[in-house]
Parts: sequence; structure tokens; C-alpha cells
Amino acid sequence: MSAYKELADAYQDKTVFITGHTGFKGAWLSLWLESLGARVIGYSLDPPTIPSLFDVLQLGDRIIDIRGDIQDRNTLLDQIKKYRPEYIFHLAAQPLVRLSYQNPLETFAINVIGTVNVLESIRTLRFPTTCVCITSDKCYENRGVVHAYQETDPLGGHDPYSASKGAAEIAISSYRKSFFHNGKGEPLVSLSSARAGNIIGGGDWAPDRIVPDCIRALVKGEPVVLRNPHAVRPWQYVLDPLYGYLLLGLKMQEKPREYAEAWNFGPHHGNAVDVQTLVENLLKEWGSGTWELDAHQERRPHEAAYLLLDISKSKERLGWDPSYDITGGIRRTVEWYKEYYAQSGDINEYSLGLITEFYRH
Repeated sequence: MSAYKELADAYQDKTVFITGHTGFKGAWLSLWLESLGARVIGYSLDPPTIPSLFDVLQLGDRIIDIRGDIQDRNTLLDQIKKYRPEYIFHLAAQPLVRLSYQNPLETFAINVIGTVNVLESIRTLRFPTTCVCITSDKCYENRGVVHAYQETDPLGGHDPYSASKGAAEIAISSYRKSFFHNGKGEPLVSLSSARAGNIIGGGDWAPDRIVPDCIRALVKGEPVVLRNPHAVRPWQYVLDPLYGYLLLGLKMQEKPREYAEAWNFGPHHGNAVDVQTLVENLLKEWGSGTWELDAHQERRPHEAAYLLLDISKSKERLGWDPSYDITGGIRRTVEWYKEYYAQSGDINEYSLGLITEFYRH
């Protein structure tokens, strides 16, 4: 069965509730699901950046676009109750490590209590659904050594962002064991978590992310400033983990107990390169540009120097495998931004074309 048919059979005419749909990954996921014929319900704050992928793709015209705070439990519960979705993808988050140092309370409130609000809504309403909570590869207790983290490794976090994601994972596990264990006579709720690495792709304009930082500098004709050029990250092209989330969701629908677990979605280990290598390849693909070291790097807060994910479980049990290597991911990312800034065509159709290409890859 082709990847398209498999996804279309699972999601066409289904109601899918996405929190954080105005964010970078949320917008791509909304576009993908809408193209499969799903009835997409988005619940989120306003887009976090100007421009934003959500606005660029004019997704507000094609999905049900609800503006709400994940911390507002009553409003969230009302909306989930109204639409009773077959699927819930929870992506709403404070997603930035450096911002978590500036606003730790907000980071914990959004990432932990916001997640609990989603789970509590499902528990309170008591209706069958499949829920995939998106956390982060940074949920693991990073020991600063060369180690590919498995789903069974200890959770933790030095910075508030990482710690909040580890805490969210603990809450998800607690709800799954305490309330959603699918015993006889209980409503069928399947709950999993998805841990992905550092995502690259067109349409991201978030601050303090290396690809958007590169694009902003290149558009202005300025050098790219690097804080930590030797930090190694599991870079992956945005459509790869999103396909993993969608594949996980349909597997959970088929066998709710078997797949209600934590899952890693990362690149092959050869794609885990340092920041400098990523940037130099991006500049090469762009065709110009330089980089320089941050003159104030000694003042920067702690960030993990090395991070890898073990994806063997997802490969063996879900049949998921990343389609793009680091070169292919960078090329498609740069080409998207060039298409957008050239304003030479329909960026929505171009983005849908990348999804169509993914099916054939």
C-alpha cells in the first residue's frame, strides 16, 4: 500500500484536533491533513512570528481556526467537547531553549500544565479518541556523552525547556497508566508521546533557531552569527517526523494498546552533524553568505553539546524510516525559502508539491 493511500484511508473524513496549529510544525501538519481530506480543527494562539507559515499558506481559510490558550482549560475542554475528534495531535508548546531561561514559569506552565489540560479534557469528556502528544528529544537526561537515547532512558533536563518536556512525558505516562489503560467497560483512549529531534524546513521564522537565523541574515546580506558551532544535533527534514506522527496515529487507531507508548523520531546517525557543518552546507546551497562566531558566546546559557536519538523502535515496529538525508533536507529547505522570497508562484501549491514528492521518495 502506498504511503498516500495508507494515510488517506486513516484520516480522510476524520475530525483531527491540532493544538499549536499556527506554529511551524503545526502548520505543516495542518496542511498535510487537510490535503488528505481530514476535517482539521486548530486550537492555538495567534501565529508566533511575522511572517508565519500558517498565514503564508492561508490555512485559516481551509480549516477550522480557533484561537485559544492551551492554559485555558475550560475553553479547551469546550472545544474538544464540541468537535469530539477521532484524533488529537498536541503540539502547542513554548518551544525555545533560550526563551525558557528568560521565562521559566511560563515554559513549565505551557509545556506541562498545557499538556495536562489536554489529557484532563479527554479524561473528563470520556469519549474514544487517539491522542499523540509531541514532546522533544530534549526530554532525556543528557549526560553529555556520545549516546543515542532510547525511549527507556531516564528523563530529565538542565534548562527549563528540557526539564518541562521531561515533566510532560511523566504526566503523559501517568495519565496513560492511571486513566487510559483501556480496561473492560472504559472508553477507548489511546495515548502516546512522540520525541523528535531538531527540525528544519521551509516556513520557520522562529527566533533563536539556526535555520531561520541563517535565512534572516542571508536575506539582509549579513553574516550568520553562531553561538555554538560545535554542538551536534539530530537534524531532520520537517516532513519526516510529521509522517512519523501520522503513521503512529493510524497504528494507534488499529491497535490502541500495542502502540500507546513513547516513540523516537530522528534521523539516521550520519545526519547528526554539528551546527557549523549544517550552516556551511546551507550557505553552499543558498549560493552565498558567511558565518562568524558570536562575540558574546561566553555569556550564553547552558545548552547540550551532543544529542542523538535511537530510532530503532520506530523503524522496527512502525515501519517508519527517515526519507531525507541532511543534504536533501537542507536543499528542500533552502528551495522553499527561495520560492517564497522570489514570489514567483503559489507557495501553497509549492508546499503541497513537497508533500506529494515525499510520497514518492
